[in-house]
Amino acid sequence: MKMLQVPERVLVEHYHDLQRKPFYPALISYMTSGPMVALVWEGPNVVCSSRTMIGHTDSAEAAPGTIRGDFSVHISRNIIHASDSVEKAPREIQLWFQSSELVDWADENHESSIYAA
Repeated sequence: MKMLQVPERVLVEHYHDLQRKPFYPALISYMTSGPMVALVWEGPNVVCSSRTMIGHTDSAEAAPGTIRGDFSVHISRNIIHASDSVEKAPREIQLWFQSSELVDWADENHESSIYAA
């Protein structure tokens, strides 16, 4: 986990698939407006578990008790992003973290999956 002021070049690469969307300039402006926290989560069924904690993308549909349900006020300000699959996570982790910033820790009792949030 780390707090950072995101360089625009990281956001451009992270959200490259949204560049043609009408909300893209506002998204980049919002994401660069202040510091943010980046995390890498790891554990069994981490994608399913974290998506449940985070809640629906549209805060109006996010359940109370989820991050978006409790803290987001509008879909354009949904306050959290999470990779949607274990396959996509390595690309996002590489964008946000240097390898020296990651701790390699293994619990011998179970297999786990890595996931970026």
